[in-house]
Amino acid sequence: MKVKDRLPQILTKVIDTIHRNKNKFLEDYGEEGIEAEKKAISFFSKLRNELQTDKPILALSDQQPDTQIWNQYLDYQKTLLSNGEEPSWFRSPWLYVECYMYRRIQEGMCLSPPISGFDVFEDVKKESFFQSQPAMLSLCAHLQELKGKMSGFSNTEVREEIHKLLQVSLWGNKCDLSISGGQDNSQKTSVLSSLEDFKAFILVDDMDSLWNILLRNRDGNNESRTRVDIVLDNAGFELVTDFILADAMLSLNLATEVHFHGKVGPWYVSDTTKHDYDWTIQKCLATNNKWMSKCGQTWKENLKKGRWVYHQHLFWTLPHEYCTMAEVAPDLYTELQKSDLVLFKGDLNYRKLTGDRKWDYTVPFSEALRSFHPAPLCSIRTLKADVQVGLQEGVGERLSAAETDWMISGKYGVIQFSPVV
Repeated sequence: MKVKDRLPQILTKVIDTIHRNKNKFLEDYGEEGIEAEKKAISFFSKLRNELQTDKPILALSDQQPDTQIWNQYLDYQKTLLSNGEEPSWFRSPWLYVECYMYRRIQEGMCLSPPISGFDVFEDVKKESFFQSQPAMLSLCAHLQELKGKMSGFSNTEVREEIHKLLQVSLWGNKCDLSISGGQDNSQKTSVLSSLEDFKAFILVDDMDSLWNILLRNRDGNNESRTRVDIVLDNAGFELVTDFILADAMLSLNLATEVHFHGKVGPWYVSDTTKHDYDWTIQKCLATNNKWMSKCGQTWKENLKKGRWVYHQHLFWTLPHEYCTMAEVAPDLYTELQKSDLVLFKGDLNYRKLTGDRKWDYTVPFSEALRSFHPAPLCSIRTLKADVQVGLQEGVGERLSAAETDWMISGKYGVIQFSPVV
């Protein structure tokens, strides 16, 4: 399911969402809100038509901080074509046009004041959160139970627990609304009880490499500092699994601070923004369940005390591959260099780490990163795109023969590590 199918489906959902919120816009802004709603719907209907009829990619016309960067990137795409051809929706790299569509969604809202701040994906993100609540409750209960016992834990027991929560964070990545076109993709049952069954589907398991980095902090003196960064993917259930992992790392003395990186605006339907991040902590805190509420309280305190830090940067919503970060966003690259371990969640991050190229399955992960090595890093993703490196000889071919959709079904996962090279 590529450009022709998935992207128009998402734009149709955007149009429906804006139309459904007509009364809200009227209440908030009067007639001006209704005019803005019409303007936005007209913009997105035109965009959907451009996409479906393979029209040329257009320069952005809003005046946002990244507008010029996007338009320069379009000029770069033109240099890759011969005979004065124009980049178009079906003839440009899939990753580029997908990112471009989400940036055009931002443009459409930006050009429709006073409703410019409306998140067209907020409703589905919230719905996904509430539908996944039973699974979240069981994770929060598990964490609180763990905290009650952890003071007497040996390193072996700590390792076992952190391995469990890394796998929970991995399988949490299945809940991706851009893949399901915004359809319900919530987590209904506890992941914890399925971990043993799921182990066979982890194609690369580098958990011990992560453990070796984190263990240094646990075994070090009290003055030592270990910073873990998590480049977030989806809001909802996955974000809660990331919070649980981050909380456990601090509680088990495996890290002293966790830095989270989110998107500056709505992206890929369910990607985490600052609003989603704060809203999730607040909702957990206000839940009528003592374990979840306790988690929310702890997470709020972690932010207040600077043990958790939230960052957002324009780079995460640019079309650039990560190997260009040092050049395009040197401030962000320098920030990541301060980390002892950077965890990249999900598919979009993996595609940008590897340039979304047709690598051979056995190419080493660190080679596919092409000089992107700010710190030891790890990709934690379930496979939902046609790119995978670092597999043992023959594994990719065997899977392709048995299951044609193994790279896009979300059934398989990797916890794939690369040291600083």
